[in-house]
Amino acid sequence: MHFTDAKGILTGSGGRCGMNIYRGCTHGCIYCDSRSRCYQFTHPFEDVEVKQNAPELLEKALRSKRKKCMIGTGSMSDPYMHCEEELGLTRKCLEIIRDNEFGLAIQTKSDRILRDIELLDEINRSAKCVVQITLTTYDDDLCSILEPNVCNTKRRIEVLEAMKERGIPTVVWMTPILPFINDTEENITSILDACIRTGVKGIIDFGMGMTLREGDREYYYEALDKHFPGMKDRYIRWYGNSYELPSPNARELTKLFRSICRDKGIMCVPDEIFGYMQELPEKYPQMSIFDM
Repeated sequence: MHFTDAKGILTGSGGRCGMNIYRGCTHGCIYCDSRSRCYQFTHPFEDVEVKQNAPELLEKALRSKRKKCMIGTGSMSDPYMHCEEELGLTRKCLEIIRDNEFGLAIQTKSDRILRDIELLDEINRSAKCVVQITLTTYDDDLCSILEPNVCNTKRRIEVLEAMKERGIPTVVWMTPILPFINDTEENITSILDACIRTGVKGIIDFGMGMTLREGDREYYYEALDKHFPGMKDRYIRWYGNSYELPSPNARELTKLFRSICRDKGIMCVPDEIFGYMQELPEKYPQMSIFDM
C-alpha cells in the first residue's frame, strides 16, 4: 500500500454522498469491475492507495453541510480490506459520522465490519445505518475461488445475523451472477433462503449476469483459464466482446428471484432499494417560529 493526501473525500450531493477511503483492493475477486481501465488506476490494483487525511477531510466536509444526509462507502473499494486492521481509517470516519449525526450506507464482503458493530449501532440509533453485504455464491468452495482473500459466504451470513440482532437494516448484493458458474436455481434459492432467515430489507440484482470491460476482462479470463479450463472459450463463443453478459438462465432466475422477494416482502427493485438507502429520516425536525 502507499499513502496520499487527498484534496477531497465526499462526492455527490443531495440525499447521499459517496466516500472512498481506499483506492484499489486486496480481496482478489476474479470478476471485480473496479479493475477496469476506465477508472484510470496509475498503480497496481493490489497496491492500495490510502487517503491518509480522510478523517480530517470528512470532519471538515460534514461540519460545512447545512443538511444531514446519508454517507455511502464501499462501492468502489471495500472499506474493510486487510490494511484497515492496521490503519483503522474506516473506524475513524465512522466515529466522525456518528458524532455529527449523519447516516451511513456501508458496503463490504468482510467480517471485519463486526469490529465496528457498536459504532454502527450508535449511528443507526442517532440517524440511520444500512449495512450492505455481497453474496454471490452459497457454495463456500466456489466462494474461495471467486473471492479468494476475504471471508466466505457462511461467515458473511453470520454478519447479517449479527446486524439483525442489533436491529441494523441490511441489504444484500446478489451480483454478479457468473454465466455457467453460479447461475443455478440451487444457488439463487440458497442465497435467498439465507436472506429471508436474516431479515434483509432488500436484495440487489442487475439481471442475473455480469459485465466485462477492458482491464476487468483480461483478469477474469486469466482466472477462468486457471480454475475453469475451457470456460474462457465458451464465454467468447457466447458473448464475443460484449460488455453485458446475461446468464442463459437469466429470465427464469429473475422470475424466481422476484417471486420469492414479493412473497417475503423483500425489496428487489434496485431503484427502490437505492431510494431507501439514500433516505435519512427527519428524526429531529426543525422548530417552527410558531412553536416559539
